[in-house]
Amino acid sequence: MVSAVVNTMRNVVGIIGNIISLFLFLSPVPTFVEIVKKGTVEQYSAAPYVATLLNCMVWVLYGLPMVHPHSILVITINGSGTAIEVVYIILFVLYSDKKKRVKVMLVVLVEVIFVALVALLVLTLLHSTKQRSMAVGIICILFNVMMYASPLSVMKLVITTKSVEYMPFFLSLMSLANGVAWTTYAFLPFDQFIAIPNGLGTLLGVAQVILYACYYKSTKRQMAARQGKGQVDLSAVVVSESDSGDSKKIGTAVGGGG
Repeated sequence: MVSAVVNTMRNVVGIIGNIISLFLFLSPVPTFVEIVKKGTVEQYSAAPYVATLLNCMVWVLYGLPMVHPHSILVITINGSGTAIEVVYIILFVLYSDKKKRVKVMLVVLVEVIFVALVALLVLTLLHSTKQRSMAVGIICILFNVMMYASPLSVMKLVITTKSVEYMPFFLSLMSLANGVAWTTYAFLPFDQFIAIPNGLGTLLGVAQVILYACYYKSTKRQMAARQGKGQVDLSAVVVSESDSGDSKKIGTAVGGGG
């Protein structure tokens, strides 16, 4: 009876996590609408999308029944994330110059080969789901931790500039909610490989919201002073850059950790 209740709670929390993560995966859509309208990627970087693609593919591998049984909700969201990132990358390739196009395609090829090799080695050399979960889980944690470098750099920038223009509040709030949902999921029952990266993501989300509360007023003062002096409002430029770079990574770093 207790196990049935726990399983039901796990499924409900996992579905909520899927919905929040899906929102985070879709957050760059406005950026790509702008790219398609302009017909060029301009100075946007493909790094967030190829990094998230690799992260999602590894988590899909982790969620497979022969690796970590009873993880269908991990597969659904990261499978969706993989498909979404593939669309982003295709659009990026279509609207970039030859040099960027070749570079992105080579990186994606290396990622696919890497995941295929990991899958082959894990499924052939390791003969229990416990061993396979351990091996793939460690890789998942490493990739998630590396992706947290971006939100940390944005947080440092916020502290240095005393401005949250570089850190959209709604995206930070959704990242926090995503971390809470998947951390809760990881304790029903306990799964350290999901708990560790999403626990870190939750802490980062809390820190981002606290920073926003601390520097919201100073940001308003800076914007008012800048407008009073007749200077160009940089918020539009910052949002544009963040969508393709740091702010996007805030979302996907946590979103991909389901």
